[in-house]
Amino acid sequence: MNGRALPSRLVPCLACALVLAAFAAIVARSVGEWGRPPADYSNNLQAEALGAGHLYLPKAVPPGLAALPDPYDPEANLRYRMPPYSLHDLSYFRGRFYLYFGVTPVLLLFWPWAALTGHYLIHKWAVAIFCGAGVLAAAGLLRGLRRRYFPEVGSAVLACGILALGLATGIPVLLQRADVCEVPISCAFALLMLSLAAVGAALHRPERRVLWTAGASLAYGLAVGARPSVLFGALILLVPLWSERKDRGPGRGVRLLLAAAVPLGLCGAALAWYNWARFHSPLEFGQHYQLAADRQDSARHFSLRYLWFNFRVYFLAPVRLSPVFPYVREIVSPVPPAGHAPIEDPFGVLANIPVTLLALAAPLAWIGRPAGEKRPLRRLAAAAGLLFATSALVLGCFYGDCSRYEVEFLPALVLLAVLGIFGLERLTAGAPAAKLLARLAWGLPLAASIAFNLLCSAEHYAVERYNLGNFLTQLGRTEEAVPEFRRAVAARPDFAEAYDNLGSALLQLNRPAEAEEEFRRSLALRPGSVEAHNNLANALIRLGRLPEGIEQYRAALRINPDSAPMHYNLGNVFAETARWSEAAEQYREVVRIAPGFAPAHLNLAVVLYQLGQVRDAALERERALRLDPSLGAGAR
Repeated sequence: MNGRALPSRLVPCLACALVLAAFAAIVARSVGEWGRPPADYSNNLQAEALGAGHLYLPKAVPPGLAALPDPYDPEANLRYRMPPYSLHDLSYFRGRFYLYFGVTPVLLLFWPWAALTGHYLIHKWAVAIFCGAGVLAAAGLLRGLRRRYFPEVGSAVLACGILALGLATGIPVLLQRADVCEVPISCAFALLMLSLAAVGAALHRPERRVLWTAGASLAYGLAVGARPSVLFGALILLVPLWSERKDRGPGRGVRLLLAAAVPLGLCGAALAWYNWARFHSPLEFGQHYQLAADRQDSARHFSLRYLWFNFRVYFLAPVRLSPVFPYVREIVSPVPPAGHAPIEDPFGVLANIPVTLLALAAPLAWIGRPAGEKRPLRRLAAAAGLLFATSALVLGCFYGDCSRYEVEFLPALVLLAVLGIFGLERLTAGAPAAKLLARLAWGLPLAASIAFNLLCSAEHYAVERYNLGNFLTQLGRTEEAVPEFRRAVAARPDFAEAYDNLGSALLQLNRPAEAEEEFRRSLALRPGSVEAHNNLANALIRLGRLPEGIEQYRAALRINPDSAPMHYNLGNVFAETARWSEAAEQYREVVRIAPGFAPAHLNLAVVLYQLGQVRDAALERERALRLDPSLGAGAR
């Protein structure tokens, strides 16, 4: 080995190390499970259940949940989905809880981890491990292709391909909230990359084609056990069979067919038994019994009517840009079709990850090659294309959109794009000027794609910290919520809603001077916001600065004269300072705008009584009690 070979071989290894380090850095700062101990994570509960010899989770059913006439009603089960019960996303069937998401991550990682270490594995680190394994498998596939077909591709270009697979595939975004939902997705990603790498080995090593195909089949069967939605991509297992029949004749594929079908079939049979043992149906994965924010038992989860909307969201929708870090904001969603669930921060991959467009250049990898080289490359590209197309089609028909789902189809598309990059390098070999133009043609989109993923990850960090702050506030843990809101606005300085909620939390903690500062920051970002003026008014009044607070309420009413809450708040201030006529005017506006709002009628009754209008006061009090008999005779 010469002195220059070692450094060039180290470059792809350094790229792998950089990707893994980026994953670890993102996960270390991410939110993960909100306030739950690892022993209560659903995958650890499933590992404990398997160790005890049963499939139901060792988690007590609250008597109140068991007594509900309809436990799947999101409004009725809300208190049980929240702490201290934390039952969200568990499947509830016949008095027991079950894991909705796939069992494969438990079998491959959570159960062995607990058995070997005596400790529970945190979800977010499990996601990082699976994502790292998937990138390493894809990197190994790329390295083999480069060694076999692309001697003109340097180590630095191979390293760029590895960076693309790790940092331009939506994984940095996925890792920012690596929780129970992300575990099966990341596990399936790792197994699909392993399966695709095994298919590549089967295509290039005919003497061991049966063995490699069996390995690909086993990996794919386990991937289905993690994410059943990837089932149709198992068509890639037919690619080695097709290759065998084309290269060696129609009578030589029986063993290969068995190798492709048996491991996958055994995994499918085991999964069907697992479902039957839990839900008495081989095709029930627990979704219809899931305790979620919307009804799962009656939702239409798949329909072709969702396809056009999802295509626009997943492929065409650009993110909104901001002059403030991290510069990217959520998309403006098209109008969803009937029955579609609310979207969760997806983004159009063609519009925002331009390196994906280089998948169109993938044929350059084999054009002009001898037939013996062309066929395996085309067939491997076809396998990657099948993975991409089947996953995209299934998710296109699903009733929900989410950025984490994009990791199911985006890596295969980026892999094809890297093949296109290799093809461009091959085509321009020996032509320095053309090579420079080609590297600009793929280097700039690649850099933009990686930058977008990292910036989008930073945006998700701010949003998740904001969500955690809201969650803690709902639980009454306001003191803990304050630093989460501060982290959100530090990561995204124009996050007006986070300033608002930070100010509200400070106001709850009786820190009105600090709250005023945060509300003024929000108002500077949203000068036309009624809510921002209202929040600032509340802080000013708490500080005893009534004229300034009244002016903020009036500013809100200039924006929206029919805001019943603003009229009500202003009426309360006037009533508290014995400005009875002005209070009566504001309360009358409230009952005009919102005649069913009983407290306004009651407060108006008190004010009218103070003005000596006893008969009118009695009528208003009667209206208030008719609307809400629980109201007493007090005011405000």
